[in-house]
Amino acid sequence: MYKDAILVRGAKVHNLKDIDIDIPLGKIVAISGVSGSGKSSLALGVLYAEGSRRYLEALSTYTRRRISQSEKSNVESIQYVPAALALHQRPNVPNIRSTFGTSTELLNSLRLLYSRCGNYICPNGHVLKPSLNIAREIELECEVCGERFFGLGAEEYAFNSDGACPNCSGTGIERVIDDLTLVPDEEKTLEEGAVESWNMFGISWMYNLAYELGVRVDVPFKELSDKEKDIVYNGPSVKKYINIPSKNGKLFELNAEYRNAHKAVEEALKNAKTEKGLLRINKYLKVKECGECHGTRLNKRANSTLLGGINISQASKMTLEDLVKWIPKVINDLPNEMQEMANNIAEEFMDNANILLDLGLSYISLYRPSNTLSTGELQRVQLARTLRNPTTGVLYVLDEPSIGLHPSNVDGLIAVMKRLIEDGNSIILVDHDVRILKVADYMVELGPYAGYNGGNIIAKGKINEIISNKDSLIAKFLTNEEEIIIRNKSKKEDLFEYGSIELSTNEIHNVKPLDVKIPKGKLTVVSGVSGSGKTTLLLESLYPAVKSLINGESLPKTIKNINVEDIGKIDLIDSVPIGKNVRSTVATYSGVLDDLRKIFAKLDISKEKALKAADFSYNTGSLRCPTCNGTGNISMDVQFLADIEIVCPDCNGLRYCDDAGEIRLNNLSISDIMALTIDEAIDEFVNMEENGDKSSLDKIINKLGKLSNLGLGYLTIGEATPSLSGGEAQRLKLASEIGKSQKNSIFIFDEPSIGLHPLDVKVLLSVFQTLIDDGATVIVIEHDLDIISNADYIIDIGIDENHFGGEILAFGTLEDIIESKDSLTAKYLKELNN
Repeated sequence: MYKDAILVRGAKVHNLKDIDIDIPLGKIVAISGVSGSGKSSLALGVLYAEGSRRYLEALSTYTRRRISQSEKSNVESIQYVPAALALHQRPNVPNIRSTFGTSTELLNSLRLLYSRCGNYICPNGHVLKPSLNIAREIELECEVCGERFFGLGAEEYAFNSDGACPNCSGTGIERVIDDLTLVPDEEKTLEEGAVESWNMFGISWMYNLAYELGVRVDVPFKELSDKEKDIVYNGPSVKKYINIPSKNGKLFELNAEYRNAHKAVEEALKNAKTEKGLLRINKYLKVKECGECHGTRLNKRANSTLLGGINISQASKMTLEDLVKWIPKVINDLPNEMQEMANNIAEEFMDNANILLDLGLSYISLYRPSNTLSTGELQRVQLARTLRNPTTGVLYVLDEPSIGLHPSNVDGLIAVMKRLIEDGNSIILVDHDVRILKVADYMVELGPYAGYNGGNIIAKGKINEIISNKDSLIAKFLTNEEEIIIRNKSKKEDLFEYGSIELSTNEIHNVKPLDVKIPKGKLTVVSGVSGSGKTTLLLESLYPAVKSLINGESLPKTIKNINVEDIGKIDLIDSVPIGKNVRSTVATYSGVLDDLRKIFAKLDISKEKALKAADFSYNTGSLRCPTCNGTGNISMDVQFLADIEIVCPDCNGLRYCDDAGEIRLNNLSISDIMALTIDEAIDEFVNMEENGDKSSLDKIINKLGKLSNLGLGYLTIGEATPSLSGGEAQRLKLASEIGKSQKNSIFIFDEPSIGLHPLDVKVLLSVFQTLIDDGATVIVIEHDLDIISNADYIIDIGIDENHFGGEILAFGTLEDIIESKDSLTAKYLKELNN
């Protein structure tokens, strides 16, 4: 019998309050709620975790051992959950060998097309006509010179294997020694240690050999002749007897071999065994395009085959949209007997490419390194990879699929989701984008607030039922009734009253040279489709350029000109997770734990037990839990099954041993405090102010108050920072700046609305206003229409029709952008602000 819903009963994962819910199958189901309300707990912690776990349990023990498994969810029962796939909020950043072509597997089809249908070049340089002999693995014979040779298999066009350039091993780059780093101070003599690579690698006496080779060692390096400098850098590896001073000052004779400044680095690189050792050496190296393959990554033979008159590297540099138009033309020009085979290869390419085109990735070339793609682009590549082979009966759990997507890209995402449903699948999506939420067939809204005050179902049903539900917090945003603009924005004539920041850039990646003018002391938003150049403009141009000026360094080569008056500080607030492991918590990152330890150490009972502040550290102190060593979790080895990570049974995840529970501040132990939310802790500390160390208590209240004002009051003091969402991480990073004078400061935010409910966006806008009131210039990369609408000044970037790269389409106030005929964002802003 076909079941039409997943039945969840008694879900208690994280902050979920024993909820019961029926999730329709074969539909798009949206889960909404403010940050920390329990959305991801339900979607990923219950539905995906159980869907994937039950599927994996059907596999053999041997197979399960090699696959990451989810532990059983904390639910009383869950029935009729299909096999599940999850597309997470932040895809892993690909390595240096990955390109758009390899990660989408489009390059596999293109390699096969070149291998089977290309014009081969014989060893004597003559061009051969396409032939079926390649597919038959028969020798080719040149009609001009009679030379016989075999064609190439598809793998021999792969830069990650047989087709790799021998000079760069298929990376397209090579690391060469930078002479400027070898002798950083040319005022020094060789005797004084001018050659840093000799000093760094324990051969500071090498200047004695240089002297034997005719180099003056007692004059500043800059005064040496070109011949002398060449001996220092590239001199021959000859042996000479020299006297070398030992540590006690005595001389001993050594028949030493001369290691020039370059060779010193090369040998150190060869012998490096640790990351630390490699780090020391990397300072002497610079990356440049491979001189042999010129960045194509391929060897000469792989790059010699032609198709449509161009080689595979040239084809890979075409945008996807142009490549899709080019391939049918090329196939049409092939001999008739070749076309059936070519069409079969092209069909697979087109099936894959069409999904990527629907997702708005037409402007990217197969050649583009994957690690230069934005989060939104990476997520769409991940989604396309999932959709490549049509499925049915699968539960897709999408964790904020709209992240990094311009409103125009959202249309393609919606089309793809509807296609999945038509194929008989089910979708659970966690998102805050109102346009995404509106297409849902059913919605579950969690809340009403975050953390302990969340985890309840406050509304459920079809979209019209959510809209009419008085308890719903998202309803007014679905109907556009909620007031969008909450800031008192600058008048147009006052935009540049405090001056401006002016920047001119050269062409970078696919972005044209740009000239921008940004008002100081205002909120500026840079909007535009993914890949248009927002990150290139701010993170790769403005930020490093201003940083260079502040540090008195030369400008990056990508900068033509920059004019910033009186700027003394620039901060980049990105969404990179805080901390590398579970030992980093809100308490340690904010500095609250240091103050707590001081307070607890001053208590009478601590003095009686001879406990110092250091004893209250869960990382190294004597009161940390000995079972989990203060991490709050332990890993269990279950023989043939995957290791299981569980909450420490002795400290219940609170990181401290039982003895810590005997030491109490107003009846709270330090582990009790770690379990409190920020808002709960503020209430506790305000009430105990007269009973403890007032100085440290004031510091704690002040630090926690800043976090609460940033909308983070629902986080627990002991929350591990690597688990925070991108938006939460950004606000936590910002906490130390709140309340300070920010005159002549620039803050750049990279998509700070990630993971934020529209109500949380209002909190974020108030944070921006606080910084501006304190004198800062705030510049934001953003797709969120509410934030864009609240900007004083907007710079809208897009991709031009001829694919020459990103360019500025419009700039000015909200009204200016809405009236612009060129802006791709205009129509969405107009819809929202009507």
